[in-house]
Amino acid sequence: MINLNKILTETQEGIVFNVKLVPNSSFSKIIDYTDEYVRIKISAPPIENKANKELISFCSDIFDVNKSKLSIISGEKSKLKKVLIKDTKLDMLIQKLLFVLNSENKSN
Repeated sequence: MINLNKILTETQEGIVFNVKLVPNSSFSKIIDYTDEYVRIKISAPPIENKANKELISFCSDIFDVNKSKLSIISGEKSKLKKVLIKDTKLDMLIQKLLFVLNSENKSN
């Protein structure tokens, strides 16, 4: 069973999603996870904020939330990032992330 307690945490501002970003990939995809973060490949390069913008777009698709509800609150220039997701429920995000992680495991 996947433990998401450190990957998705609830705060007063919203839900914080811990990500390790791998920019400059040939495609955008979740590649794996640890107890601390989800590792995501992004096709955009890490210049002029392009990888961060694509990460926000990717997370928007995964969690089915509007991009305006997402922001990077830590790690703007680092591979380890914290993405804040506002105005949503933790249990809903957990279900969506589990679905994506399980789908990725089956396709590998």
